[in-house]
Amino acid sequence: MASSQFHHLGVPTSAKHDNEIYIEGGKVYATDPAAHPYRVEFLRFEPDSPMPDAIKTGVHAAFLVDNLDAALKGQKVVLPPFDATDELRVAFIEDGGALIEIMEKR
Repeated sequence: MASSQFHHLGVPTSAKHDNEIYIEGGKVYATDPAAHPYRVEFLRFEPDSPMPDAIKTGVHAAFLVDNLDAALKGQKVVLPPFDATDELRVAFIEDGGALIEIMEKR
């Protein structure tokens, strides 16, 4: 796998947090991990969120990579690549029971 850099820890929650942003495609409210001292991103999903249950219920570690497609080769993909923002393309994999978000900046 190509080099990767830790970005954040994603934690599903039912509690509202200050400064959440709404991600319409995933029907999820998310906090900014850069604003948390330990880079935690809290995720609050709407009941009808289309995201896979593994993402709605499991904690994940997120890593930045140079090439998302290369990083996904040979991996067990939970959620195929999608545009999370105009500048960020992401996918989720499962590796040895761990949920991992792989992110590529444009």
